[in-house]
Amino acid sequence: MPCRGARSCTLRGIRDTNALLLRGSRTGTPPGTDSQEVRVRLQRPVLFATATATAAATLLATPHGAAADPTPRPPTREAASQAPSDRAARTAESTTDRALASPVTELTGGTRGYPREQVLTPDPENPADKSLKLGLTPYHAIAPKLNALQQLGDRVSVEIAGRSAGGHRLYLVTVTAPESVRQARAQERMRDLIENAPRAAAKDPAIKAAYKTPVFFNNNIHGNEWEGTDASLELIERLAKAKDKATAGLLARHRVYFNITANPDGRIAGTRANAGGFDLNRDFVTASQPEVRAMRQIAIDKQPAMMVDLHGYVNGTLIEPTTPPHGENYEYDLFLKNTYANALGMESAVNGLGYTPGKDGVEPAQIPFRDQEEGWDDWPPIFTPQYMPFHGTVAAHTVEFPMAVNNDEYDELPVAELRRRSAINVDIAGAAMTATLDYARTHRTSLIADQIEVFRRGATGAAQVPVSPSTVPGVPGIGPEDVYTTDFPRAYVVPSGRGQRSAPAAARLVDHLLANDVQVRRAAKDFRLGGKAYPKGSYVIDMHQPKRGLANVMLADGRDISDKVSTMYDISGWSLGRLWGATVEPVRTTRLSVPSRAVHEAARVGHVAPGGNLRLRLDDAREIAALNSLLGDGVAVRRAADGSAIVPASARAKATALAKKYDVAFDATKASGTAPLHRVRVAAAVTPGELFALREMNFDVTPVSTGILNAGFDWSKADVLFVSAGLDHQDLNASARAALDGFLARKGLVGRGATGAALNAAADLLAVKPVEGNGDANGVVRVVNSAGGVTAGAPDHSFVYAPVWFTNLGSSVRVEQSYATGNPLVSGHWRALEDGTGGPAQAAGRASVVSGPHVVLFGTEPLFRDHPKGEFPQLARALLTVS
Repeated sequence: MPCRGARSCTLRGIRDTNALLLRGSRTGTPPGTDSQEVRVRLQRPVLFATATATAAATLLATPHGAAADPTPRPPTREAASQAPSDRAARTAESTTDRALASPVTELTGGTRGYPREQVLTPDPENPADKSLKLGLTPYHAIAPKLNALQQLGDRVSVEIAGRSAGGHRLYLVTVTAPESVRQARAQERMRDLIENAPRAAAKDPAIKAAYKTPVFFNNNIHGNEWEGTDASLELIERLAKAKDKATAGLLARHRVYFNITANPDGRIAGTRANAGGFDLNRDFVTASQPEVRAMRQIAIDKQPAMMVDLHGYVNGTLIEPTTPPHGENYEYDLFLKNTYANALGMESAVNGLGYTPGKDGVEPAQIPFRDQEEGWDDWPPIFTPQYMPFHGTVAAHTVEFPMAVNNDEYDELPVAELRRRSAINVDIAGAAMTATLDYARTHRTSLIADQIEVFRRGATGAAQVPVSPSTVPGVPGIGPEDVYTTDFPRAYVVPSGRGQRSAPAAARLVDHLLANDVQVRRAAKDFRLGGKAYPKGSYVIDMHQPKRGLANVMLADGRDISDKVSTMYDISGWSLGRLWGATVEPVRTTRLSVPSRAVHEAARVGHVAPGGNLRLRLDDAREIAALNSLLGDGVAVRRAADGSAIVPASARAKATALAKKYDVAFDATKASGTAPLHRVRVAAAVTPGELFALREMNFDVTPVSTGILNAGFDWSKADVLFVSAGLDHQDLNASARAALDGFLARKGLVGRGATGAALNAAADLLAVKPVEGNGDANGVVRVVNSAGGVTAGAPDHSFVYAPVWFTNLGSSVRVEQSYATGNPLVSGHWRALEDGTGGPAQAAGRASVVSGPHVVLFGTEPLFRDHPKGEFPQLARALLTVS
């Protein structure tokens, strides 16, 4: 790759030890893992080479060390970082229930003006709040602080945007000049015009003259990266009190939004994750957690033109834009133009504070796009700044302040040193936000024009504009490695009727698209499109719509980018069109003419046949949840030969209630079924995402781990053990090992990944040899499912993260699923290791899921971060089978 600047050119190719610090808070740390901002094995240019020497010198010269993190740590992957014996998920069931049921709060407020003041009830004082040690604002002090800020004048408003998984209020603060109800409605009309009639908006003089440009600051999404909250509270107070003309002008022409703490659960507990164990900054394409759904609604209802997501800790302060690869569904020319320019302003403001390596341990700020070659990409839409551009944000940044105060530093450094560091971080966060407001003030008109252009291109089907020195002047170092565009289809169709694999999955997918503000229509009659016939009731996603990028990033297959960079920051494939269980078909045609109407929710598919026994398919997570509810109520359900469940006619009333609750169908059948199904009690040593998915399917789950088993566990409470993390047979004491072995001798095991395969081997159960692929590999893969068994009727795509396959299969081993021949990777990043092993070529044709007496082993990730919904039933069937 060409050099981006002097820093990149000087030490290209040198694996400086301090390069391990680069990844910061956007790594693949598993939800609930409290590792210091996880490290990578990527090159870092000269800026970080000098940081190493400076850090060492500073440690000698300054009490307790002024350097943020002089000791690199090894790279951490989701599975690897679960290695400590007690890292299996333990989330309370009530937390999962709250996350699943938490409503979304709409924030348009068209019938209200500004300020929107309210008196917030204070939370009980909590002396255990981890932010207290740092001299920062504890969560229980935020409500009183916001009450006081509202009393400073007429500029500050507070709304409750929702509640966290742990039940804490999510505060959205708006700072702007007062607006009457009429003025607020006018602003909303202009906002809607910008999105839904962009060509008219571009010509509307009222928008140019009077529209308030929205700017959004997101804080504390990782709970143990605290300081953005405090910097925002300080900035709100400064804006509320300021008497100067510049501030008055800013607030007259802008609305400034603050998500005070996106993760109050983690802020209180001092954890990266929320109370559910989820890394919220990995959840945006799935939106399993209520905090993320609240931020999604802010993006939709407030439509920020600029946003900054405040994190820690990378020294010097890291300010996006990112390295390649860049998301191919963005209007990246407009995004890079503004994001890079604002990054320069933030860099100047941060460096202008006067902190130095020798005096303070603070390195100069860095901009990955300019200063690194790879390793900090914006490819997946799972991060806040990578999701927001699909809603019109044309400048979006992760900003990582420099001075580490969490994890080991939190536990080991003196309080005075921690507070010194936190004060620096608050100062730097404040400088970054102030610089962003300066950019908004001086570029207000062009920011809105660029936002309008994003929506215009989508609505008209205009071509993307590849980045180049001519299309994005003023940004140095743009090269071919930065050019990522895509070929949008004319439409996507989600068929109804026999052409649809799963009606519940299709309905869920459509509702998810609608929740993300993607426009969906439903055919009013049969139609033909792209040479194929579709029935009435099919859904059509016209890709000539303002948020085409978001529709495509969710529904498209994605791309194999293994040859583009050596490794990726996090996941590289996520296609909902392939992984959520519904049939989705792209249509490439020049003409789209389908008699249809816009929908605001998917049509319900749940029903109960009027007489006789009932057949419940088990192809979707909701159907599994309904089955588990029936089994929990003692209904005598039997398995059918095709893998579905036969429900007796006597349970029709229960079936009717479940059809309504889960939107699933109970069809008429004359079959009576074969083997009875029973309620399965699952002991689970799994990741937080897997635990959440199990409960989403209504399984009765008891979390376990090496530590829990060593303390004594009553195995009479379990029918099957599911292991993927946090349970190591070798680390069990003699009593725990004997109890586990006794359980496995008479009950069932479902294992996933290397950890599950290791337990199978230690217990000498299924005769297979697990082969671990490249631990950095992840993405969407093609698979071949065997007839019958746990993968019967499953989608022909799955998801992998550190893939595993199985060889040397014993005579009693059944292959349930295999990786496809050729190159199984459809989208993502999967390279062979340096010795030529571990790649997709080695996995091709090999068994990815195997079973035997009372054992099923998965080499894929069917429940990864609660995302691949269409794969959930495979795991559910495995649990039901082995028990």
